[in-house]
Amino acid sequence: MHCHTRLSDGSMGIEELIMLAVKNGVDTISVTDHDCMAGNVRAKIIGERNNIRVIPGVELSATDKETGKSAHILAYLCDSPDRIEGLCHSNAIVRKRAGQYMMLKAVGRYPLSVELVQKCATGSMNLYKHHIMHALMECGFTNTIYGELYDDLFSSLSDNNILITPAYAPVEEVIKAVQDAGGIAVLAHTAIADNPGILERLIPLGLDGIEVWSPHLLKEAEERLISIAKKNKLLITGGSDFHGMYNKTRLTVGQYSTPEQYLDELFAYKSKKKKQQKKASVVNG
Repeated sequence: MHCHTRLSDGSMGIEELIMLAVKNGVDTISVTDHDCMAGNVRAKIIGERNNIRVIPGVELSATDKETGKSAHILAYLCDSPDRIEGLCHSNAIVRKRAGQYMMLKAVGRYPLSVELVQKCATGSMNLYKHHIMHALMECGFTNTIYGELYDDLFSSLSDNNILITPAYAPVEEVIKAVQDAGGIAVLAHTAIADNPGILERLIPLGLDGIEVWSPHLLKEAEERLISIAKKNKLLITGGSDFHGMYNKTRLTVGQYSTPEQYLDELFAYKSKKKKQQKKASVVNG
């Protein structure tokens, strides 16, 4: 329910990702590239050929204006995905600008070429920190994406960092955009881990669910979030946040997933929302 491809900051193509899911015995996945829905149609077609159910999705970048921290909203099953294309486009622009500044800083500090970094980003709709690190690996300055060099360049705690943090759309606007598109808005792992008070503020705004099973969350956090979700009648999902060779930890597709019971609840919730929307449109003429 949370996989990235080469279209954003993953290292695998859509077909490779789906074949990995087949080999791992996974029967349902969602391609949730950052601010990019370009892979959803192709993923669905390839999934059908291989008996894999592909849930259309996207991971939308957002900023929590109250704390200044980033938040990510997983949007699933949008009836009108075109309604969030504008949001994806504006987020992509600020991300690209930040990526280009970081690339130029890295090129100024190390004997890299812009062309090499861009080559490492081939196939992606944007430029990510992983692509800069990939270029540094190619040149022999490190042998891993994450580690001492990554922390030096991209940790806010480092005095030598080249980090540029994009200013994305406010998280409230992102949730509303997903609602307007007839989708399901789920708060992803990172915001929950880095910004503990965010849930209490987003639930009244129409948040539909929480991503609970994730490599980014501790077991104690899972239990607490399940309790919060059940108390507030929110959906519960899980996913590996798979990025291929750009994973932060050693994991593969299916290692973290959404149990069948909660997947059924997601589809039942979606069906209920569609009926309510249809009824409301009839009443409003």
